[in-house]
Order: sequence, then C-alpha cells, then structure tokens
Amino acid sequence: MSGAGELTDRLTEVFDLVGPLYRRAQRKVEQDAPIEGLSVGVRAVLNMLREQGPMTVPQMGRAQALSRQFVQRMINDAAARHLVEFVANPAHKRSSLIRLTTEGRAAITAVIDREHAVLRQVGGDLTEAEVDACLHVLTRLLRLLDDIDMD
Repeated sequence: MSGAGELTDRLTEVFDLVGPLYRRAQRKVEQDAPIEGLSVGVRAVLNMLREQGPMTVPQMGRAQALSRQFVQRMINDAAARHLVEFVANPAHKRSSLIRLTTEGRAAITAVIDREHAVLRQVGGDLTEAEVDACLHVLTRLLRLLDDIDMD
C-alpha cells in the first residue's frame, strides 16, 4: 500500500497532465478550423450558457471556479462579438442574466462539433470503463478541492 506522500506525488502527476491535455486538444481544434477571437475563456462561458441556459456573471464564476472579474471580461468579449446578450433578471435587478444569441449558439455548437470530431480520432484503445474511471476520479478531485479550507 502506498503512503500519503506517494499518493500526493501521483496526484501531482495528474494535475501536470490535465492542463497540457486540455491545451493540446484546444489547439488541435483551433488549428483545424479556427474561430477568430474565440478564446478558451470565451468558449468556457459560451458552453456553460449552452448547457445551463441564462446565468449571471457571479453564477458562472462560481460554477467554473473563476473570478467574477475574469468572467465579466469574457462576457464583455463575447458581447462585443454579438455572441451573448444581457437580459433583465427578475430575481436580482442589478445582476443581469447573460444568454446566448443565435450567433453565439451557432459559434459554440461549431466549436463543440469540432472538438467531438477531434476526440473521435483520439479514442484509440481506451475502453468505456477506463474513461468512466477517469471521469470519476477527476470529478472526485474537483469536489475534494472545493472542500479544502486554506484559511
């Protein structure tokens, strides 16, 4: 049985792979069919709105563990390109809901479709059970990190 130090070292290996894996996949998608100006951050907020429907900037920040200021910059970039629009929020007068425009829905759908095309080529000999185990571990790590109090 491995000790806590060995497990910590192995978890560090996981984190050392996750970022490059995501960036490499993103570069491959952008290389195959770039969408000018659609950064990883804008893609993240557009996809969140595609999956969750209209949200406020603070809700998006909490959901993605990003600062409100960063999310606001991504939303401003997306709004400048007419990919999102601000609508009244009946629950909170000062915090608008952000929703996808028709152009925004088309842009994020195109990106997701390209990502799926790239990932279909990547599967190799991975089994469904291996992917399920990977998803389980990464989801659990994300939840555990949320529970850590660093104060």
